[in-house]
Amino acid sequence: MNGQDKIKIGISIGDVNGIGGEIILKTFEDSRMLDFCTPVIFGSARLISFYKKQFKSDLNFHGIDSIDDVIVNKVNVLNIWKEAVAIKFGEENSMGGSYALKSLEAAVKALKSNKIDALVTAPINKTNIQSDTFNFPGHTDYLAKELGGESLMLMVSEDLRIGLLTDHIPLKNVVEHLNYEHIAKKIDTIHKTLIQDFGISKPKIAVLGINPHTGDNGVIGNEDDTLLRPVLADMKKSGKLVFGPYAADSFFGSDNYKSFDVIVACYHDQGLIPFKTLAFGKGVNFTAGLPYIRTSPDHGTAFDIAGKNIAREDSFREAVFMAIKIYRNREEHKTLTANPLVITQKRTSSKKRF
Repeated sequence: MNGQDKIKIGISIGDVNGIGGEIILKTFEDSRMLDFCTPVIFGSARLISFYKKQFKSDLNFHGIDSIDDVIVNKVNVLNIWKEAVAIKFGEENSMGGSYALKSLEAAVKALKSNKIDALVTAPINKTNIQSDTFNFPGHTDYLAKELGGESLMLMVSEDLRIGLLTDHIPLKNVVEHLNYEHIAKKIDTIHKTLIQDFGISKPKIAVLGINPHTGDNGVIGNEDDTLLRPVLADMKKSGKLVFGPYAADSFFGSDNYKSFDVIVACYHDQGLIPFKTLAFGKGVNFTAGLPYIRTSPDHGTAFDIAGKNIAREDSFREAVFMAIKIYRNREEHKTLTANPLVITQKRTSSKKRF
């Protein structure tokens, strides 16, 4: 891949008082990352210089004032603001949230105008980022509003994928959000993303039950029978390989999850607890169902260790690689589906040569 063809990865800085700056620097200190992409950090050169001094980083970066001035084979820092920022590591304050939002808004604008190819978001604090323009429980809902599509949180690691039917809502409200249309739409989104973004032609999907032991034939609730089973039965009839509902308490301990391409959880902790137990630090949060690509690390702002130079960049680096992989898979899928007759003819010709 030549320089001009390199994928441009936009990076929002996250809460400036958290570990976002540290893990971004540590990721791109390795110059080999530039073999895979051209990063564009939405923040300011002054802020990155401050982080460099704080974390004794040898990162080389190129400051720019316009997204059109991005230089390939360089770490680009787009100046969204010029003023100095009073960083207070580990402190949850409105300043940290306001600059996180400035960075995110600018990055999303660049994504929508195709100035960058994918977005990787450093962690935000869901409380202090709230404002007149950000009134959401997290990135996923904000991006759904800004980018359109059917957003869905999909947690991904090397050998585990977990999608959520509901995400950042109170547990007491889960069932009222689950109806036939909602469940079918979410599973359809997961099915589509496995095909176009992960290159799996016939995805095998497992769905976890709502109640303990999937209700035990109504003894512990009938929601699995009335809400889940009808949807899954109709999806099977349509040809999708959808199975369940499975009792969640034993599903992961028995290694049953390894037989499927994705596991669908009904609520946040039902999916995130096993995911973070099995893959924490190596997992990626991918927002499926959007017309654009967004990934993030599988952790938060980690205020307790912010500024101490001990944060690990593994998950953030994996988020960058995942964004690149999904971008390539999606481009390939577009090519394959744009003119399937031509592709079929090419494959037939290839087979004849052997």
